[in-house]
Amino acid sequence: MARIVIAGAGCVGASIAYHLALLGARDVVLADRAEIASGATGKAMGGVRQQFSTGPEVRLARESARFFRELGAPLFEQVGYLFVATTEDGAARLRARMEVQRELGVPVEEVDPRRVGGLEAGDILFAGACWEDGVGEPAGITRELVGRAAEGGVDVREGTDARDLDAEVLVVAAGARSPELVPELPIRPLCRQLVDVGPVAGLPEDLPMTIEEETTFHFRRRADTLRLAMTEPAPRWTDREEVDDALVEDKRAHLAHRYPPAAGAPVVRAWAGLYDMTPDAHPIIGWAGDGVYAACGFSGHGFMQSPAVGRAVAEELILGESELDLSPYRPDRFAGEIEFPETLIL
Repeated sequence: MARIVIAGAGCVGASIAYHLALLGARDVVLADRAEIASGATGKAMGGVRQQFSTGPEVRLARESARFFRELGAPLFEQVGYLFVATTEDGAARLRARMEVQRELGVPVEEVDPRRVGGLEAGDILFAGACWEDGVGEPAGITRELVGRAAEGGVDVREGTDARDLDAEVLVVAAGARSPELVPELPIRPLCRQLVDVGPVAGLPEDLPMTIEEETTFHFRRRADTLRLAMTEPAPRWTDREEVDDALVEDKRAHLAHRYPPAAGAPVVRAWAGLYDMTPDAHPIIGWAGDGVYAACGFSGHGFMQSPAVGRAVAEELILGESELDLSPYRPDRFAGEIEFPETLIL
């Protein structure tokens, strides 16, 4: 069996290592130049949803959601994902996506947003939710999988550059840093930022991840605080992880309107991280050269897709094929027309 070295101990690399161990691989190294979950994984929002706009993404998310539900609390809380629309155009988009999602087996439904305590619902024209979805702790889940992988015989090395290790197969799962290992990968870093505010008294334990269709503003509960995120007005194509204070205040203003009980809640912390963006916002999964396998370019969705990806990559490496269809994600797809552009990027 080939010696496999995985570059990157974030959620994707950890999942691949764990699933390789489950399949009986015995010569596997999980290496990270820093520490476990020290990159984008440790800075992620922590959402787990099946509500995407394209079939391939929905299928990956469906498979991953099963894993998260089995993992359960406290690492994963099945509180649901609620999308709300405040315009007729937004409502139409939301309804159309829900139709596609239902056809793919996602149990989405129209809901009355007033069921969510504290939510400002007066301007909401339509709301849809999937109550199977929820929120998790990316760093905690990654450490859990790394621990399981180590128990299964995986050699875990922090502070180690994978390129310095002997490998018959190098798996590149280094997020936005992946082009440093494979320069031809069409991945660009996009700086995004989040903010935690609180404490907020009386937060419902079942508060769903809530997303405004028109603005992409979204928030989730984390203990007695709220975590806020939103697509930025101008994309920051940079590898500099910098916080823009004006954007922090913009998110707080949106929160004050959509969830009045949290109006004025102080900032606990604000931070920035990197999305590893591809031209179609789909991941790159497959052979990227002789002895080099890519699992990167997740465009902000790596955490929620990592269980399915880890299983599929491990199956391909050990068994030669996977039950999951990875054909939409092959590296050579960029030579032609982009067929599956994902539009629901949060």
